[in-house]
Amino acid sequence: MCVDRRNFLRLSTGVAGAALLDAADAVAQNTPDAIRQLRPLPGKVAPVTDDERSARIEKARRLMAENNIDAIYLESGSSLFYYTGVRWGQSERMFALVIPARGELAWVCPKFEEMRARELIRFGADIRTWEEDESPYKLIAQIFKDRGVRTGRIGMEERVRFFLFDGIRNEARNLEYVSADPVTAGCRMIKSPTEIALMQRANDITIAAFRAAASTLKEGMTQYEFGANVSAAFRALGSSGSALIGFGKYTAFPHGSVQPQQLREGDVVLMDGGCGVEGYQSDITRTFVFGKPTVRQTEIWNLERKAQDAALAAAKVGATCESVDAAARKVITDAGFGPDYKVPGLPHRTGHGIGLDGHEWTNFVRGNKTRLQPGMCFSDEPMIAIYGEFGVRLEDCLYITDDGPKMFTKQSISIDQPFG
Repeated sequence: MCVDRRNFLRLSTGVAGAALLDAADAVAQNTPDAIRQLRPLPGKVAPVTDDERSARIEKARRLMAENNIDAIYLESGSSLFYYTGVRWGQSERMFALVIPARGELAWVCPKFEEMRARELIRFGADIRTWEEDESPYKLIAQIFKDRGVRTGRIGMEERVRFFLFDGIRNEARNLEYVSADPVTAGCRMIKSPTEIALMQRANDITIAAFRAAASTLKEGMTQYEFGANVSAAFRALGSSGSALIGFGKYTAFPHGSVQPQQLREGDVVLMDGGCGVEGYQSDITRTFVFGKPTVRQTEIWNLERKAQDAALAAAKVGATCESVDAAARKVITDAGFGPDYKVPGLPHRTGHGIGLDGHEWTNFVRGNKTRLQPGMCFSDEPMIAIYGEFGVRLEDCLYITDDGPKMFTKQSISIDQPFG
């Protein structure tokens, strides 16, 4: 059935989705020069190799042994891609991988999808299929038996949907089911040089897109029109990124507002977004003023930058994640905001892990005593939210090296120099 895409968006996502589509159409018809002149960044991207993925599987097995886990179960998602390079859409039909602590990997796939699966699978030749009237859970239970796991512990990856877990548990009741986080997070939290390079590329693209899009701001522009310009800039750079946009008092909403907004002289502008390169994500926020900033806006912006700097300085090898959050939060509370998560003040954690997922293990947040190690990657994004007035968030991502934290991007210099 053919339906009008604008009406479909209104029905499925509301007026905001249709407005964003209208804005994208307008940009496509009249692309600003600053965006039209963009070209993909020079240089080639080096993807993750099969050798590196094989090493990841072996590390997973070492972590299974250390944590007394006999096998882990994964369905489609970032962890499956991390270990195998396989991307597969989710549906009610099981497509899954079992990585045993010992023995060959085993896949379970709908029979009618077998040929497509074989095109994608490069690790493990044991591919078991099930017809539409058969149970995939019996196949999983048999895989456990075939790998010698008749009693023991099975790690379930955190994104596994409950109905799949429940079906497996009911079919193999003799086993204990635990979180696979010690294995999957234990691998994915520490990025390799290849992963760092891919994230660097994603961040470079994002800054270029943000800088070009920011030059297109004009009075009366809606947040949807500006968001469409950001997306167009990403496309011109060969990517498919996007950004959340806020103007004026709505910049105090950490993840934007559904209210219609039109840009006015003197408004604070907040743009928060990123893109992916070979699956690896960027996440950047820039806050500045359209026109001349007031003394109040400048003071709050400078305080925010001081808090971001404090978090960066605290992010040393061996420091706890919670100490990074505490360092940024102290700057803001010492200035009279908060305390804790109270607004006006910093309403959320100081940063999150980032990699194949925009938000992944682990976080700069109170109570997290995980110690920083080389290869960990985080956002550094304290925020000062003042409802009814404006908000300021500066976000750059960093990675931990033996010599301390390194930013993927140059921090904003000042409220009127947001792109370094």
